[in-house]
Amino acid sequence: MVFSSSLFLFYFLPSFLLVYLLAPARLKNAVALVASLLFYAWGGLNFLALFLASVVLNFYIIRLMDAAAGWQKRIYLTVSILLNVGMLFYFKYANFFLENLSGVKTALGGETLHWQQVVLPIGISFFTFEKLTYSIDVYRGVNRPLRSFWDFLLYIMLFPKMIAGPIVRFHEIAEQLQDRSAFDTVDQKLAGLFRFGLGLAKKVLIANALGQEADRIFGLAPAEVSAPLAWLGAVAYTFQIYFDFSGYSDMAIGLGRLMGFQFPENFNNPYISRSITEFWQRWHITLGRWMRDYLYIPLGGNRVKPARLYLNLWTVFLLSGFWHGAAWNFIAWGAYHGLFLILDRLFLLRLSRRLGVLSLVPTFLITVVGWVLFRAESLSAALAYIGRMFSSEWPRPLPDLSTEFWATLGVASVCAFLAALPRIERWELSWLAAEPLPLRRAVGLGLLTAVLLLLSASYVVSSTFNPFIYFRF
Repeated sequence: MVFSSSLFLFYFLPSFLLVYLLAPARLKNAVALVASLLFYAWGGLNFLALFLASVVLNFYIIRLMDAAAGWQKRIYLTVSILLNVGMLFYFKYANFFLENLSGVKTALGGETLHWQQVVLPIGISFFTFEKLTYSIDVYRGVNRPLRSFWDFLLYIMLFPKMIAGPIVRFHEIAEQLQDRSAFDTVDQKLAGLFRFGLGLAKKVLIANALGQEADRIFGLAPAEVSAPLAWLGAVAYTFQIYFDFSGYSDMAIGLGRLMGFQFPENFNNPYISRSITEFWQRWHITLGRWMRDYLYIPLGGNRVKPARLYLNLWTVFLLSGFWHGAAWNFIAWGAYHGLFLILDRLFLLRLSRRLGVLSLVPTFLITVVGWVLFRAESLSAALAYIGRMFSSEWPRPLPDLSTEFWATLGVASVCAFLAALPRIERWELSWLAAEPLPLRRAVGLGLLTAVLLLLSASYVVSSTFNPFIYFRF
């Protein structure tokens, strides 16, 4: 089930909110859990039993780990990690490794391998990271393990975040699982509804419109793509993925607020970054923090010699690329960003400080080229497309593109870069900071929310199914 579908907007969400808001406090977790199980079962019923079994195993393994000491504690942690990583590896990467093994075997004169394609369960990458977070943090003493299995199941499967994040660490909502009364206010619900409406508008009014033309351009044969058209398609996708993914995050955060949960922010205007280092402090923030705390720091972090530090950075971003998708173009995307992070450490950060605000331009262009690796169907297709971007065929005129596309591209550009101006960055958060909200601001926020929801809903009714990009990860 997709947040931007008619089924969710007009049936599931109103029904859930009606029951949830009317339920007494002691039953709200039960209502949220039942809704989350129904939400996942709608699109992944075949995998629901598998996920429930993995959650049961994790819950009791961590309880045993907490009661153990010394080497026994480490064994339980190892079992938990192997269980979760093994499950992710099989479902997400088995096809990739078998396909490449088959290619090598065929190249050496052997027979092609045949196997039953493994189907990827939706949300498995995000499920896995949250289960690993819980296991490792309990081992480190950051958290005490939950006594209630049902609370643990709700933490893992809470439907606003279960498919594409944000990646919520257990300690960030541990207290909220027990008591959300501090956030059970009219202002919080209005803020949540606004964030949901804002995210829905980002997805259906901006990302979908840009995606139609980006898909068409990326679907052309390389010979049909001039340099200007290649850049236009890449820029369109650059804005599409931002408004698509940040829109989902806004909707998830908004839904969480409607339920009394405070999820961490996942985006902070990444395209106003002045370096790739800053970009990764603003893009998919919860993933970056996860990679830092559970991979980069255990590998030595900043405490090692420069050569080892650069290797660690590159390794972490190779794994980040591989986490996004089991294909060589995703690995290349991770390696590409890892390379620029190393170059930042060597000299690019000093250069960007000298350039000041002008450094936004090269950083944005580096990001645009990187998104081609992410968007293309294969590494060879990505390299061919990038080759067209840097070809000499600039005089060729652009094909006819819809007025809607050009208008949407203009709006997307303004929204993405306007935050570079003073006092504009994260305006929506500053608007919602005061509590209680001043009456005039509350009325304005309510009217803006109504407009966003009405415009978006009218688009949803008249459009075809268009899932979020990150649902496939």
